[in-house]
Amino acid sequence: MIRKIGLFLLSLWLLFILIILITAKIPLDVSLNAVFVGWRFLVVNNIIPIFCLIALIIGYISYRDFIHQIKGTPELSFKVKEIEKIDYEHLTFLTTYIIPLVCFQFDNLRYIFAFLIILFVIGSIYIRTDLFYANPTLAILNFRIYKVSGEFRNGETRQNKILISKDLIEKEDRVKYYKLDERIYYATKVNSND
Repeated sequence: MIRKIGLFLLSLWLLFILIILITAKIPLDVSLNAVFVGWRFLVVNNIIPIFCLIALIIGYISYRDFIHQIKGTPELSFKVKEIEKIDYEHLTFLTTYIIPLVCFQFDNLRYIFAFLIILFVIGSIYIRTDLFYANPTLAILNFRIYKVSGEFRNGETRQNKILISKDLIEKEDRVKYYKLDERIYYATKVNSND
């Protein structure tokens, strides 16, 4: 559950960066007699950007954990029998959830509460429906999403599995996998030399 929350925050990196750009209030004075406004002024006037910065850091930690888990991929593998590229899921998440949230008026306390409630609801849905694979940040980081059916050990066929991979995977490829969820795997292509 904690990993899914982290991946949810990772999926919102673009949103958090845009909100920081829109709401940050940092006075810039480059004259010789410029005076630092003080940490209290910066913190009080930048609560939302600080919240977004903390969420970015948690998302980064989650990404590092994801990469660490991937490196520990066991030598379990299966052969891809059917494959469908579903990278459009990244774009769907981006246009449906992230872009509209940038339009909130962060100067009004009511809108801030509404934003937080909507973010909580989206996060709950995202985690409960296992949509963490539809992560636009992972797309930016060159990950691909596939829906596959595969032949596992003892000739067992499993259908409708979601693969997240940096590799270009095709039908009849053999892939090593790490199970992220009941139907979602991180996969790497097994080279014929392996």
